[in-house]
Amino acid sequence: MNRPILITGKNSQLALSLNKILSENHNFFTIKFENNKIDFKNRHQYFFSSRNELDLSNAKSIQNFFQQNNFAGIINCAAYTNVDLAEKNKLLSEKINFTAVKLMAEIAYEQDIPLVHISTDYVFGGDNEKPYTESDPAFPKNIYGASKLKGENSIIESGCNGAIIRTSWLYSEFGNNFLKTMLNLSKNKKIVKVVDDQLGTPTYSANLARLLLLFLNSDNIFNILKSKLDIYHYTDEGFCSWYDFAKTIFELSETTCKVLPIKSHEYKMLAKRPLSNLLSKDKIKDLIPDFHIPHWKTSLSECLSECKIN
Repeated sequence: MNRPILITGKNSQLALSLNKILSENHNFFTIKFENNKIDFKNRHQYFFSSRNELDLSNAKSIQNFFQQNNFAGIINCAAYTNVDLAEKNKLLSEKINFTAVKLMAEIAYEQDIPLVHISTDYVFGGDNEKPYTESDPAFPKNIYGASKLKGENSIIESGCNGAIIRTSWLYSEFGNNFLKTMLNLSKNKKIVKVVDDQLGTPTYSANLARLLLLFLNSDNIFNILKSKLDIYHYTDEGFCSWYDFAKTIFELSETTCKVLPIKSHEYKMLAKRPLSNLLSKDKIKDLIPDFHIPHWKTSLSECLSECKIN
């Protein structure tokens, strides 16, 4: 029997998006983006682990889990992602975003299997005037970003093969995220205030899930994953402020709630945020020329439609 691919963080946005795509399809997939589509055959079985099977805050749980199971690769969707609470819970943030990643990277190296790890734009400080490339120096401004950077470095130091994929402003029809927060606030409030001086790219998790399935099911790319470690950036196209994102959410969802722009210093947050964390996607476009990346507004419309269905 073929060994499955492990997907950690079963209840994360990205894992739920992966599971949805897999459940809606069987052995063959057609990924469509506007006028472009890619057909491919699914070559793997997948095992989605939750905290019940794999507690990433517990080193012993990680070691026991991999002693009892055998996988063909690891997709690490799990993370401690609450940016503000990480300032108070540094130890837990580091356990999940660094220590657990380090252990999985060492296991991937020992077992000679690829590890694909999802990271964040928050490893950067937001001071670049142009989009960050994968090779730009990382200087995180908060504990969350620092813990994710330590996780990245531990993968590099382990010697394992695979990929680190940095993304930004992930949202979906699942779980807790900015989109869901804005939709919930609009039910009870006439006005919300949102910062307009932090720039980034909203990224629909379904698009990142589609990219991961291409990584796993393209013989050429999967062979690359098994032969070396590389860093890639993936977000949807375009950029905006959080204010622009909220305003577009309300416009597309036809809510009467109004959004007012404020500056970061007017909104009390425990963690410092980068002001402009745009990511260059040239490297991923060179790797998969046929992979069309949709604009964030197009993706938002798709996600809002899925929210109505769910």
